[in-house]
Amino acid sequence: MAMAWIWTGMIAASVLYGLINGTISAVGNAAMAGAAAAVDLCLSMAGVMCLWSGVMSIMKASGLMDGLSRLFRPVLGRLLPRACQDPDTLAALSGNVSANLLGLGNAATPLGIRAARRMAQGCGGRASNELCTLVVLNTASIQLLPTTVAGVRAALGAESAFDILPAVWLASALSVAAGLLAAKALGRVWRG
Repeated sequence: MAMAWIWTGMIAASVLYGLINGTISAVGNAAMAGAAAAVDLCLSMAGVMCLWSGVMSIMKASGLMDGLSRLFRPVLGRLLPRACQDPDTLAALSGNVSANLLGLGNAATPLGIRAARRMAQGCGGRASNELCTLVVLNTASIQLLPTTVAGVRAALGAESAFDILPAVWLASALSVAAGLLAAKALGRVWRG
C-alpha cells in the first residue's frame, strides 16, 4: 500500500511540475515512452525466464536436481541441520539453492517458500534461527550465472551480457558470507 502512495505522489509531482513549467506535453511523451520501454523489456525477459525455467524443469525430470540435492547436502546439513533431516525440505532447499545459482530468483522463490513453510512447522509462530538463515541464503544467494541480470542487459542492448560474471561472483560470495555471519551472530544474541 505504501508503494501505491509513493508512485501516486511521484506521478502527481511530475504532472504538477510539467503544468507549472509548461512542459506537460514532454511529461506525457516521457510517460508513453517509458510505458513502451517497460512492455518491450517485459516481453524480452519473458523469453529468458521461459528458457531457464525450462532448464530447471529438465534438471528435475532428468534427476539432476536429485544429484544436486546430494551434492548440497553436506553444506546445507551444516547450515540447516534440522531442516535437512526431512527429505522434502531438503529437496526444496536444494532446488532453491540451484535456482539461485543459475540466477533464477523467480524460480527459486516458490521452492524457498515451500522449504520455509515446512521449517516453520512446530516453531510456534516464531522464526527459528534456521528459518532466518534460509531467508539470508535466499536473499543474498551466490549466483554462478546471473541469467536474469544478463537477460535485462541483453534486452537493453549490452554488447556482452555476461561480462559482469567476476563482479557478480565476488559480490554474491561476499554478501552470502556477511549475511551468514550476521545470522549466526544474531542467532546467538537472541537465543531463546
